[in-house]
Amino acid sequence: MQNIKGKVVAITGASSGMGKAIAIELAKNGAKVVLGARRTEPLEQIVKEIKSTGGEATCAQIDVKNKADLVRLVNITVELYGKLDVIVNNAGVSQLSRIDELDIDGWEEMIDINLKGVLYGMAAAIPIFKKQQSGHIVNIISTSGIKIAPMQGVYAGTKNAIRTIAEAFRQESDGKIRITGISPGFVKTDFADNIKNEEMKTAIKQGMEQIAINPIAIANAVIYAVSQPEDVEIGDIVIRPSKQN
Repeated sequence: MQNIKGKVVAITGASSGMGKAIAIELAKNGAKVVLGARRTEPLEQIVKEIKSTGGEATCAQIDVKNKADLVRLVNITVELYGKLDVIVNNAGVSQLSRIDELDIDGWEEMIDINLKGVLYGMAAAIPIFKKQQSGHIVNIISTSGIKIAPMQGVYAGTKNAIRTIAEAFRQESDGKIRITGISPGFVKTDFADNIKNEEMKTAIKQGMEQIAINPIAIANAVIYAVSQPEDVEIGDIVIRPSKQN
């Protein structure tokens, strides 16, 4: 992956699951990665792991609900490496319930993290990308929303909002800033642990155990997208278990 070597990549939600896999695999291919998440202990462990195999990494404690934290993540990256090539907006949360159950706290959490958190990441990176006249936004979305299903209405809504925003940005861009959406299906992560609805949590976990794919598959999709020549933009990638409906 010649086009990966030397790239500087900031990643949100990087303390576990897909974010962790994306960071490790990018570093293996020669990228310099800056990991952001709320939990510092696992972040520091991943940085240590990357460095132990000759990779280059650092981390910062951030909460994507706080727009100043995203600016700080980007600033740390630029101060350390002199540039930012890619931002991976990976942080996400799911609260699955019927809309008439009125889990308004869950709705607000998903809007704050899945929608506003991605917008804050884009807003932090775009001024740097404009100054550099180059950059790449990668949004980790979901297969939820591609297929509408009960219990996923607001979650899917936040994901589809990002699809819409990304397509508008693509059309507005002159090509110097590329944007890619990657929509994973069931992936082996601790994602379901945050679901409050116990019935849904159990169902999702059982489904994951049976068919979920390794998060490295998502990392490989990120690598594919960001390794393309500058005149090539990968718009949308849907990546799911072959057994997923």
